Amino acid sequence: MDTQTQEPTVSVIIVTWNGKKYALECLTSLQEQRSDLPFEVIVVDNASTDGTPDAIADQFPNVLLIRNHSNLGFAKANNIGIARSRGKYVALVNSDVVVPHGCLDRLVDYLAKNPGIGLIGPKMLSPDGSIGQSVMRLPTVWNTICSALGLHTLFPASKVFGGFLMEGYAYDRIDDVEVLTGWFWMVPRIALQQVGGLDEQFFMYGEDIDWSHRFLKAGWRVVFYPDAEALHYGAASSAEAPTRFYIEMRRANLQYFRKHHGRVGSIGYILATSIHELVRIVGYSVVYCCGKARRSAAVFKMSRSVSCLKWICGVGSATQ
Repeated sequence: MDTQTQEPTVSVIIVTWNGKKYALECLTSLQEQRSDLPFEVIVVDNASTDGTPDAIADQFPNVLLIRNHSNLGFAKANNIGIARSRGKYVALVNSDVVVPHGCLDRLVDYLAKNPGIGLIGPKMLSPDGSIGQSVMRLPTVWNTICSALGLHTLFPASKVFGGFLMEGYAYDRIDDVEVLTGWFWMVPRIALQQVGGLDEQFFMYGEDIDWSHRFLKAGWRVVFYPDAEALHYGAASSAEAPTRFYIEMRRANLQYFRKHHGRVGSIGYILATSIHELVRIVGYSVVYCCGKARRSAAVFKMSRSVSCLKWICGVGSATQ
C-alpha cells in the first residue's frame, strides 16, 4: 500500500463516516495484500465523530487521508478521492468491506483483457457465508410495482415480474448486468474520463443506479465478475438509524426517476412506492395479530412504512 513512491496501477478510494472498526479492518486487509500490483489507498472521511480519521492516520501512515469538515455525502466524497487518484484503474470500496488477497488483481486482469468494460464488480460475500445482493435491474415504474405487490417473490427469475432487485439471480457466472450496487466497483480511468464521476445530487444511495445507467448509455459494459470476491458487512453506518436510511433510499430513487424518467415517471414511482408501503402495513398487521414472537419486528416495519408514507405525502408536490 504505497501512495508515495510508485506510480499506482490501481487507486483504491474509501469513504468513511464513523464505523471505525470496519474501516480499520478494511485497511488492514488492503495492507496485507500479497501482490506485485502497485496500488494507492485514498481515504476520504466525511467528518466522523468516532475517531475514525485519527485512528487511520495513526495506524496507516501510507494512506492518503482527506478530512472533510462536514458530511458531504457518498458521491461527493468519492469524487474528491477520484480527483486525487493516479491509477489506471479506480476502485471505489465501501469502508465495511474486507478485500481478500487476489481480488484487485483478478479485476484488473479481466478489465485489461476486456477493454469494452466500463464498470465491474466482484461477488459479495456476507458475514453469514451467504452471497449478498450486488446486482439490480434499472428501476422502472413497472418493476417497482412488481416488487410492491410481491410478484418478485412468486416469480424471482422472471424478467417481467421479478422486480428490480433480482432476488432470484444466481451469482454464479460472469454476466453483463444493468446495475452494480455501490459497495465495490472498479472502473478504467479511460471510461471514467468519458462518463464522469458520481452525480453529487445523490447524497446517499441512488448514485450506483445512476452511474450504471450512465456507463450503459455511453456504450460501456457493466459486468458482474464472480471470479473475484470480497466480504461486505453491510449497513455499518446506516444501522444507527434504520428508518431514516430506509426513507433516504426512497428519496434517492425518486431523484433517479426525476433525472431519467421525468415528471410522469416520478409520479409513477411515488404511486408504486405508496402501494409498496400500504401492502407492507397490511401484511405486517397480519403478522402482528398471528404471532407474538414476531410482533416486535412487525411493529418496527409497520412504523417504518408509516414514516415513509408521511414522507411521500410531504414531497408529493415535488413532482410538479
